[in-house]
Amino acid sequence: FCRVDPYGFERPEDFDYASYEAFFSRYLVVLTRRAIKWSKLLKGNNSIQKSLKVKRYIRKGIPNEHRALVWMIVSGAQANMEQNPGYYHRLLEGEKNAKLLEAIKTDMNRTFPDNVKFRKTADPCLQHALYNVLVAYGHHNKAVGYCQGMNFIAGYLILITKNEEESFWLLDALIGRILPDYYSPAMLGLKTDQEVLGELVKMKVPAVAELMERHGVMWTLVVSRWFICLFIDILPVETVLRIWDCLFYEGSKIIFRVALTLIKQNQAFILEATNFPDICEKFKQITKGTFVTECHSFMQKIFTDPGSLSMATINKLRETCREKLLSQG
Repeated sequence: FCRVDPYGFERPEDFDYASYEAFFSRYLVVLTRRAIKWSKLLKGNNSIQKSLKVKRYIRKGIPNEHRALVWMIVSGAQANMEQNPGYYHRLLEGEKNAKLLEAIKTDMNRTFPDNVKFRKTADPCLQHALYNVLVAYGHHNKAVGYCQGMNFIAGYLILITKNEEESFWLLDALIGRILPDYYSPAMLGLKTDQEVLGELVKMKVPAVAELMERHGVMWTLVVSRWFICLFIDILPVETVLRIWDCLFYEGSKIIFRVALTLIKQNQAFILEATNFPDICEKFKQITKGTFVTECHSFMQKIFTDPGSLSMATINKLRETCREKLLSQG
C-alpha cells in the first residue's frame, strides 16, 4: 500500500485502503473515458468557449493532465496573464513590505506538514514556490495582503499547475473575482456567506437549522474552514479538485451546493446530536467516509440534492446578511 498519495499527501494511520481501492478501480474507468473526451474537445489548442457542453464536461471532472490549462482558461486567469506579461516577476523583484514577508514566512512550515513535497528535505521543495506566489500576491493586492488560509489554496494550485506564475493568476481569479471579499482584513464576504448558508439551510434543511438555533451553535463555528480553505484538508484531495473544477467555471455558488449536500445527506445523523459539543463533532464526522471519497457520485449529488440554487437567490441573501452584519458592527 502506498503511504503517500499521488499529490504527495501522507495517508493517515486509519486510512481505509480496501474501500479506497474499490472506489478507485471504478473511478479509473471514468477518468479514462473523460480523458478521451477532453482530448477531443481541446484538440491540441488552448482555447475553450463557454457552452453547455463544456459546463457538463467540467461537472463530470477535468482529467489531471488538462486541469491546469482548463482552470486557467475558464477562470479568466490565462487572459489576465497574457495581458500582463512579466508582471509576476516584476512583483517579485520590486520593493517588499517587511511585515507581509514576516507573516508569510511564519506560515510556511504550517502549510501541509503532511505533504512530502512541501518538506524542507524535498527536492524541489515547494515551499519556495509557495513563498514567491504569496509574496507576489500580497504586493499585487495590497487590500488583502496575506491572510491565513491563502497558503493552503496557493499550495494546492502549485501542486496542480506545477507553475508559480499560473498559480499566482489562479489565486488572483479566486480571491479577486470568484470569492467575494473572503480574505480582506474584515473578512466581510466570508462572514456574509456563512450567514447565507444558514439561511439556505433554513429553507432546505429546516430541522438542522432549528437544531443549531436551539443549542445556540453559530454557523461560523462549524463551517468557517469549509469556506476559508475551500474544503482543503476537510474533504479528500480528489473530491476537492472536482469541486474546484466547478468553482473556477461556475463561481462561488458551488461552495453552497457542497455544504448543503453534506448537511442534507447527513441530516438524520446530525439530528441525533443532543448538545453543543455533540453538534460540532457531528459536523467533523460528516466530511469523512465513503460518501465524500466517491467523488464522482458526490459531484452528481451536489447538483441534485440541494435543488435549485440560483445566483440571484444567493446575491439577494448576501445583501440582507451583509446589511445585518454591518448593523451589528
